[in-house]
Amino acid sequence: MARHKRQQLDPDEEPALDISSLIDVCFLLLIYFLVTSTIKPRESDLGLKLPGPASETTDPPEIEPMLIHIEGSGAIYTGQEKTPMDMDGSSREVPLLDAALRLYKDGVDAAGETPLVQIYATDESMHQRVIDVLNALAGLGINSVTFTDLTSAD
Repeated sequence: MARHKRQQLDPDEEPALDISSLIDVCFLLLIYFLVTSTIKPRESDLGLKLPGPASETTDPPEIEPMLIHIEGSGAIYTGQEKTPMDMDGSSREVPLLDAALRLYKDGVDAAGETPLVQIYATDESMHQRVIDVLNALAGLGINSVTFTDLTSAD
């Protein structure tokens, strides 16, 4: 009968785990996630003019400012009558508002005035929806924008 000898490891030769291939896999995963991730479109610069102190020498504009009302659901209305524009709050696009703003801007430009826009956003409104409206205004070159409250909007 043969006896099996037990192998004894030298104390200097402890088992080691080669992790270089794991590091390669981690870098490949990192590159994969960077390449496949979606990048949100950058917000355009909004050169807005904030209202300054009221002076008594300025004449009020002859054309009324356009009122944009943003609901908590993301629905957008225009005017005192709350004409519905873009009702889908999940979409970042506002094509009906763009068309209404373009029509308003063309009419104001034809009259030789500056387009003025008032925005009323309810307390429940999503901030992203307000930014979408501001991006639409900036895209058309309308930079005279004020935020209003419910008492002056009604």
